[in-house]
Amino acid sequence: MREEARTRLANRLRSRFEEIEQAASLRVHAISDPTEIADPDYREGLPSAVVAALDYGIAAFECEEDRSPPIPNLLLTQARLAARGRVNLDAVMRRYVAGYTVFADFVIEGAEEEGVSSSSSLKVLLRIQAALFDRLLSAVTDEYNREQGQAESSGERKAEQVRRLLLGESVAAPGLGYDLGAHHLALAASGERAEECLGEALADLDCRLLVVCGEGTAWAWLGARRKIDPGEVVSRLWAVKLCGAIGEPAEGLAGLRLSHRQAQAALPIALRGPERVVRYRDVALLASILADDLLATSLRRSFLAPLERERDGGAGARQTLRAYFAAARHVSSTASALGINRNTVAKRLGAIEQAIGLSLDSCATELEAALRLEELGRDRTGPQAARLRTTSQISTLPPRKVT
Repeated sequence: MREEARTRLANRLRSRFEEIEQAASLRVHAISDPTEIADPDYREGLPSAVVAALDYGIAAFECEEDRSPPIPNLLLTQARLAARGRVNLDAVMRRYVAGYTVFADFVIEGAEEEGVSSSSSLKVLLRIQAALFDRLLSAVTDEYNREQGQAESSGERKAEQVRRLLLGESVAAPGLGYDLGAHHLALAASGERAEECLGEALADLDCRLLVVCGEGTAWAWLGARRKIDPGEVVSRLWAVKLCGAIGEPAEGLAGLRLSHRQAQAALPIALRGPERVVRYRDVALLASILADDLLATSLRRSFLAPLERERDGGAGARQTLRAYFAAARHVSSTASALGINRNTVAKRLGAIEQAIGLSLDSCATELEAALRLEELGRDRTGPQAARLRTTSQISTLPPRKVT
């Protein structure tokens, strides 16, 4: 099969990427065992893994016939998460087979639309995909088995205790060397020196520090006899130039888990937004929307997509709205910030209301959230979104070591 024909097929598949992703995701998520899908890291990684696997499959048609694209690191990370979370390898493989079956159907359909009707050409296409799929399954299996065989050290056993603790299981407190009944404040930090920087920033606090290190991410808990001041912790993280997030102060075992979930939800905001260190209380709504694909997509389509029909693609409307919200929805202050007169601002806001079909007063919260999500890059779709999600994917459980 000629190289230009394979390139045209790849372009056709990329043009239908969102449709393929939705179909594959439905099939993959249909293979569900409650005891397996309960692991939060593996579950949350499935959407990004589907995107990465499809991107990998399409990339095979863009390479020379005797070459294959590299296996995405995200898929190897997902295999390690499955092993750590004790997700059955058979279930992992069945999910890959399900996604491959859907993708193969789209390949055949796309080939027919491109006029690739000869049986020999179709055989070439399917042979390329079969070889790629076999290579992928082999790599995922090897990574899964390798990770499974690395859980014997005492540090990893202690890390497993933390993992089980966060999943709601009963764990003996003495084995952790940390008072589960204390006042807690959970932290999350990203970077190669995250653990070292946390120790440096928090060493002289009158607290016990528990740190769990994953792949480029450190999860930590401060435990004390009295409530911990989040403001002081934030300023200390700023001082050591960490990128991280903190939860809210809470007491007891339930509080430890809650504060951790809050830090976990807030960390993507720190990784993508302008603030290097964030507190959950300050980004709670945005963090919740960011984690909800349906809500994030719906906000974009309802409040931002209508603005794109303007000649400038909605750039002027977005600029006006951001200034308007920054000015606490005060028209005169907005005009001053933009260097235009008040009537011009009022006309722009009226045009925006007409475009979205709602008054700004009735949808201000949703519209401002949609704009903030856009700034974080959450509204992207297709292979580019896969790469964005890959860079912000957070590996939480189980960790490599505990201190």
